[in-house]
Amino acid sequence: MMEEDFTEILGSNTVRLSKGQRVIAQYILDNIEKAAFMTAGALGSAVNVSESTVVRFAAKLGYDGYPGMQKALQEKIRNSLTSVQRMDAAKSIIKEDNILRKVLHTNIDEIKATMELASEEEFNSCVDMLINAERIYILGLRSSSAVAGFLYYYMNLLFDDVTLLENDIFGELFGKLIRLGENDVMIAASFPRYSSQTLRVAQFAKQQNAKLIALTDSIRSPLSSIADRRLIASNKMISFVDSLVGSMSLATALIVAISQKKEGELSQTFRRLESVWAENLIYENN
Repeated sequence: MMEEDFTEILGSNTVRLSKGQRVIAQYILDNIEKAAFMTAGALGSAVNVSESTVVRFAAKLGYDGYPGMQKALQEKIRNSLTSVQRMDAAKSIIKEDNILRKVLHTNIDEIKATMELASEEEFNSCVDMLINAERIYILGLRSSSAVAGFLYYYMNLLFDDVTLLENDIFGELFGKLIRLGENDVMIAASFPRYSSQTLRVAQFAKQQNAKLIALTDSIRSPLSSIADRRLIASNKMISFVDSLVGSMSLATALIVAISQKKEGELSQTFRRLESVWAENLIYENN
């Protein structure tokens, strides 16, 4: 089923619920931050009903099993969880004796989910937009600054005019956009909890008629609604630490695609770079 707001679905189905299912519904509404990370068995125990009743409840609401309902609950609250709540949620999912494997498996799932969300057409359009840009601005604040910095390092090798808009005094970000115009492109990265500063700077770019590429986690994210193009990366890690594997993978693909299209003109640039690096002992010579 399509992802919908859980409370709206619940409201439209309440009259058809059994007594036990209504108890489940009320518990979830009253404890949604906690319920979103409970197993079907734990949720059933909390309201004194069987696990099968919880599973039937999820099906009654139209979800493809309990995991589907749980995913909808987590989607609903993910952007509102504080760091403390994220840490508490992580403890219920990731046990101390399996942290390494659980995190690695989660990252593998993130890559798979990003592949499912990816649009070749949208991706190729982003590549063409960047290649034809007069100037490129890369925006990423807070934890998204890691992705922005990675993009900037390589984009700066591929293009003549690239500006990194990183964590800084808020007003200074606008100062760096004084020449922004309709021939320019901004890549803005933002993931839950979405940075309000990132959104405001991206909105300013649109007001200057620049093109906007959103690197984000959903078509429902604040950036998506104002972007010209979207690169959607799964970001489901429930912790105070954000998972960047999906967004870093998309950033890598973007760089590789651009470098292949600009291969001819890049050859001379990299020959000069290799000479400079050698003269200044930038790399160890083995």
